Amino acid sequence: MPETHYIEGDGWRIGVLVASDLRPATSPTLMPTHGEYPIYDVCLYEAMTADKERNWRFREALERYAKDRVVLDIGTGSFLFWARQSLQCGARRVFAMEAMQESFRTASRVLTTLDNAHRVTLLHGESTALTIEPKAELCVAEIIGSLPGAEGAAAVLTDAKRRLLTSDAVIVPDQCLTQAAVVNFADLFADCAPAFSGAAIPQLQRLFDWNGGPFDVRLRVANPAREALMSDCALVERLEFNGDLQVEQAADVRLTMSRSGLIDGVLTWLVIRCLPDQEPLDALQGETNWASIYLPLFEIGIPVEVGDVLNLTFRSLLSEDGLHPDYHLSGELRTAHGVHCARHFSPYRNRTLRGHQVYRTVFPE
Repeated sequence: MPETHYIEGDGWRIGVLVASDLRPATSPTLMPTHGEYPIYDVCLYEAMTADKERNWRFREALERYAKDRVVLDIGTGSFLFWARQSLQCGARRVFAMEAMQESFRTASRVLTTLDNAHRVTLLHGESTALTIEPKAELCVAEIIGSLPGAEGAAAVLTDAKRRLLTSDAVIVPDQCLTQAAVVNFADLFADCAPAFSGAAIPQLQRLFDWNGGPFDVRLRVANPAREALMSDCALVERLEFNGDLQVEQAADVRLTMSRSGLIDGVLTWLVIRCLPDQEPLDALQGETNWASIYLPLFEIGIPVEVGDVLNLTFRSLLSEDGLHPDYHLSGELRTAHGVHCARHFSPYRNRTLRGHQVYRTVFPE
C-alpha cells in the first residue's frame, strides 16, 4: 500500500503519497516533470545518456550534418554529450552552452579531459543572452521535454535562428509532435494505486525549493497501462524546427471514445524525429527516457460510451519569462446523458496546490 512521506523546506511542509518499492521495474511510474526546471543531477543526465532510442536518432543526424561544420550545442549538460558526439562526427568547432551553474562546473572539468578540447568553447548562461562568432551551421538542442515544448524549445530556437545560426543552418531535432488521448488517471496505473515513485522525493524537494514552496507539478507517467487510453489520439502541438516554428500555438481537436468507462483528463506524449526521412520515436511505444504527461480536466470520473466526443482546445502561450510556455486546456465532453465542460491551467511557474482531486490524492493533507 502507498504511504505518505513528508518533505519540508523554508516555511513549508507537505505530504507526498509514495508507492511501495515492491512494484516491478516495468510498472507504471509516477514522477514530477523535471526537464523545464533547473534541478538536473547526475542521475538524470545518466538516464538520458543511456537512452538508446533517443541517442541513435540524434547521432544519425550528426553523422549526416556535422562534418566540417561549426556546431552549436544548446543545453550541453554536465557531460558535454552532444558536443563530444559532434566532434566525433567531424565538427570543425563546437560552441557548447549550459545555463545551470553546477552542470556548467562539471562540464568545465570534463572539457579538460578531452584531447580535442581546443575545438570546444564552453559558455555559461542562457543561449538567449549569449553570442558566438562565427555563427553556427548546425544546432543540436536536446531541450525537448516529455511535454515537448515545455522546456522552451520554440522560443530558444527561434532566437537562435535569428542571432546565432547561419541562414542555411540545420537544427537537430527536425520535428517534435505532441499527441493527446482521453484517459482516467487511476487507470494509467493498472491494478496499482496512483502514487509517486520513491525516486520522486528528491526531485520534488528540489522543485519545491526552487519554486519557494509546493505546487501542482506536471505529472509524468512512465510505462502507463496502454489499455487506459479511452479514445483515439490527436495532434495538439507541432514544433517544426527547420520550418515554420511557432512560439505560441492553439489546437482544437475532436477525440472520440473507443470504449466505455470513466474519464477525467488527457494523456500527452512525444513523437520526435531528428531527420526528415528518419523513423520517428513514439514515446508511448518505444523504450525511452521520455514519458507521457497526464493533464487533469474533470474533478471526478465522467462515464462515457463508445462514440462520445471530447472537443479539446490545447493552447501553449509564453509565460512571464518569455521562454517557457504555460499550457491552457479546455474541454467540452458530449455524451448521451449531457454535456460536461472543464478547464485546466498548467503554468510554468505555479503557485496552486491541490487545485484538482488528482493532486489532493498524491499530496494528501
